[in-house]
Amino acid sequence: MLKDLLKEGNPNPPSTINHCDVVEGGFFRSGDNMRDSGLKNKVVSGVFWAFSERIVSQGVSFILSILLARLLMPSEYGLIALVLVFTNLANVFVTNGMGETLIQKKDADETDFSSLFYFSVVFSIALYTILFFSAPFIGAFYDNSELVSVLRVIALILPLSSIITIQQAYVSKKMMFKKMFISTIGGTIASGLIGIGMAYLGYGVWSLVAQYLVNAIVNTIVLFFIAPWRPKLLFSMEAIKKLVGFGWKLVAANFINIFYFELRSLMIGKLYTVTALAYYNRGNQFPTLLINSIDTAIGKVLFPAMAEVNHDVAHLKNVTRRSMKITAYLIFPLMIGLLSIAPSLIVVLLTQKWAAAVPFLQICCVYWLFQPMQTANWQAIKALGRSDMLVKLEIIKKIIGVSLLLISMNISVYAIALSNAVFACISMIINMMPNKKLMNYSMREQFRDLAPSLLLSLVMGGSIYTISWLALPAILILLLQIVGGAIIYVGASHLFNIDSYVYLTSMLSTKLRRRNTVTPLTQGIVIKKW
Repeated sequence: MLKDLLKEGNPNPPSTINHCDVVEGGFFRSGDNMRDSGLKNKVVSGVFWAFSERIVSQGVSFILSILLARLLMPSEYGLIALVLVFTNLANVFVTNGMGETLIQKKDADETDFSSLFYFSVVFSIALYTILFFSAPFIGAFYDNSELVSVLRVIALILPLSSIITIQQAYVSKKMMFKKMFISTIGGTIASGLIGIGMAYLGYGVWSLVAQYLVNAIVNTIVLFFIAPWRPKLLFSMEAIKKLVGFGWKLVAANFINIFYFELRSLMIGKLYTVTALAYYNRGNQFPTLLINSIDTAIGKVLFPAMAEVNHDVAHLKNVTRRSMKITAYLIFPLMIGLLSIAPSLIVVLLTQKWAAAVPFLQICCVYWLFQPMQTANWQAIKALGRSDMLVKLEIIKKIIGVSLLLISMNISVYAIALSNAVFACISMIINMMPNKKLMNYSMREQFRDLAPSLLLSLVMGGSIYTISWLALPAILILLLQIVGGAIIYVGASHLFNIDSYVYLTSMLSTKLRRRNTVTPLTQGIVIKKW
């Protein structure tokens, strides 16, 4: 019975597909014109480089952050976490939405890119000025004088972000993700080395400030020189009005989303202590690292791909399904597995002084578990140009989320974290609902697509959790849990012929063989008549 529930598709699909067949849940439809074939190659290459960028950069960042956590105190991390709340909120107006309008606009020309570039630079300087003069009031509100100077320095990221945003939009639109890989890795490594060196020399919180600034500087300089686009002496207020007309809705939606996400940090920093905030943020760091490595990489490629086919709703649904299934297949086992190994992981990597972060890590894993469904549905709605709907959805979700926060904030820090996990589940359902009408992708169908990966992940997580009962050193328990979890999940995926497992292994095999063929994309996937 279990095998029947898990198994998807036909392990022996037809060797040929006619022009009216559709690969269910796949990115592409055979028999389409050369444009679709070219898009397929761009997406496969884009996923490879975008995924590599996230994996390598986040992996390096993770290693560097472990070394910094051993050198610095939780209170120092809490202070930088509080400061980043304000810079992240301001950065929404610089990086979120504006660049995406250039990706979404099919006929974006040199005037559009250059005009938005100059607009973003001027606007970011204005935002930095506001933060600079607001810093003393923010420091007084949190009763922390050191916060003032730290905020004024780290907010210099805003002008740097405005410079790189349009460059990133250009390489994303052209799917030149290899260039983004190079710039990101350069900034990550250089900033990490400087941060560790300063922490070792006793600079405390300023080592973290330097890390963030150097990362932004190096990333900006490298991409500026290797990307083929340069701003021209062109500016059109008419172009700005059109772009901002679409982009402000995305900015508003993203601002609501990020403000809500950061609101918990603001409340914890005010009602409790920066040390408690450090434990909360450190617990959230591990699942966020994994999510950024997978979900963000796929999402970065997914939106340009969706924008290419947004005129074909059926094709868009196929792209959305494939993205959701692959992302869930990768994220579900990571989040459930991370929840199971949390106690041994924290002690081994961060030492006992960070043990209070364990429950936060486990709660945050539940929160991020729902992310694949939210991202895929969000990107589909955005690709259809329904930014008005995105704003409405965010308003509804955040009213619910803020209500949960108000109920929990005076109970405890743990209650605040739990309310966020509850909100994530509600948010997932709300994001799913519109796509039944927009592209005939119902909630029932979505849950059916996700069920195999979720069931396998729960079995794997429960199995490796029992290893923690053994009377062994923490590092040995951790190693057994990681190896055992990987063997169980991959082995079961192969045994039950899980669709996403077949798709990923086929795509990887194709990439390694450097062959351009449609066959690996259709193996093991249900074929239906269109």
